[in-house]
Amino acid sequence: MAVFTYKASEAGGTVASGTVTADTPRQARDILRSRGLTIQEVRRPRAALSLSGRSLPWRKRHTGEVVTFVRELSTLLAVGIPMLQAIDTIAKQHKGEFLAVLLQLKDRVASGLGLGEAMREHPATFDNLSVSIVEVGENAGTLEHSLESLAEFKERSMRLKNRVVSGLIYPCMVLGAGVIVSIFLMTFVAPNLLTTLVEAGRDLPFATKVVKTVSDLLLGWWWAILIAVMALAAAFRAYSLSEQGRWIIARAILRVPILGSMSRKQAIVRIAMVISTLMKSGVSFVRAIQIAQSTTSNLVLRKALGACEKAVYAGSDIAEALQGTGVFPPLVIQVFSAGQHSGRLEEMLDRLAEDYDQQVATASHRLTSVLEPVLILALAVMVGFIAFATFMPILEAGNVF
Repeated sequence: MAVFTYKASEAGGTVASGTVTADTPRQARDILRSRGLTIQEVRRPRAALSLSGRSLPWRKRHTGEVVTFVRELSTLLAVGIPMLQAIDTIAKQHKGEFLAVLLQLKDRVASGLGLGEAMREHPATFDNLSVSIVEVGENAGTLEHSLESLAEFKERSMRLKNRVVSGLIYPCMVLGAGVIVSIFLMTFVAPNLLTTLVEAGRDLPFATKVVKTVSDLLLGWWWAILIAVMALAAAFRAYSLSEQGRWIIARAILRVPILGSMSRKQAIVRIAMVISTLMKSGVSFVRAIQIAQSTTSNLVLRKALGACEKAVYAGSDIAEALQGTGVFPPLVIQVFSAGQHSGRLEEMLDRLAEDYDQQVATASHRLTSVLEPVLILALAVMVGFIAFATFMPILEAGNVF
C-alpha cells in the first residue's frame, strides 16, 4: 500500500486536504468518495515508499532526519500537542522519501496503531532500537521522555561517527590526489616526452624503463585493468557478505594496529549507550543486549553479545558472561561488574561511553596527525620518481650531465 495526498471539497464547500492509504490512485478516490468528499486532486508524494519498507532493503536510513523527527516530536508532545497534529507539523518541514514515511506514520497512527508499531513497518528508516524505546515509552506512558533519551543517544552516536569520519577525510583526499596525479603523469606526460627518445633508439635508464612499462600497460590495457579491478571489487563484496567472509573481515579489523583498537572502542561506546538508554527506558538487561546485538556491525562483537545473553539468561553474572567471550577489555568487564552489584549500571555505562568516546577522539586525532605527513611524503616520492624517471633521459640527451 501507499500514501496519497488529496484536496477535496466537503459538503459545505469547505476545502479539505490530507492523506489516505490505498493500493492505487483509483482506490484512493473511491475511499474519499465514500467519505462524501468531492475530489479535486489526488497524487502520490514524490519518492513515496511502500508501506512495509521491507521490499526496499537498500534504502539509506535518513539518520539526520530521524534524529530531528524524534527530537521535535518529543518537544511537541511535552508541550501538550496531540500525536497526529505533532507528526503533521513535523511532516511539513520535510520532503521526498522521509515525507512519505511521516505521512504513512500519521495515517497508521490515525487508524489506531501505536507509534512504535507504525515505525516498525519502516525498518529501512527506523532501527530496532528506536522502535523498542518508543514502544516502551508508549506502554509506560512516558513517550516524550523516551523520545528525548532516544534523541540524545542518536545525537551522541552521530557525533562519534562524524568525528572518526572527519579524521579520515583529509588522508583519503591526499591518497586520491596522489593516485590521480600519478595516472595523469603516466598516461599523458610520460608518453609524450619519451616518444622521441624511444624513436631515436636511445638506451633508457632503468627507472625510465619502469615508468614506460607501466605507462604502456595503462594505455594499452586500461580496459583489462578496469575489468580486473571491478571483478576483484565484486568478488570482495560477495565474500564480505558471506558468513565466513564477514567473520574473517571482522576479526581482521580488530587486529589492525591502532585502527583495530579504535574500532573496538567505538563499538563498545555504541553498545554501552544502547544498553544504558534502553535500561533507563525500562527495558530488561537481557532484552537490551538483544537489541544491542542488532545495532553492532562487527560480527565478532555481535556474537560475543549473543554468548553473553545466553550466559546471563542461564544465571551467570554479567561480568562472568562478558569475560567468557574473550572479546571485551578488562575495564569493560569491571564496569559491568561494579554496575551490577551497585545497582547503577546505567550510570556507569554512560561514564564508560564518555571515557571511550574521548579515547577514540584522541586516537583519531593522533592517527590523522601521523597519516597526513606520511601520505604527503609518499605522494612526493611517487610523483618525484615519475618526474625523475621521465626527465632524466631528456637531460642526458641534452648533455646536461
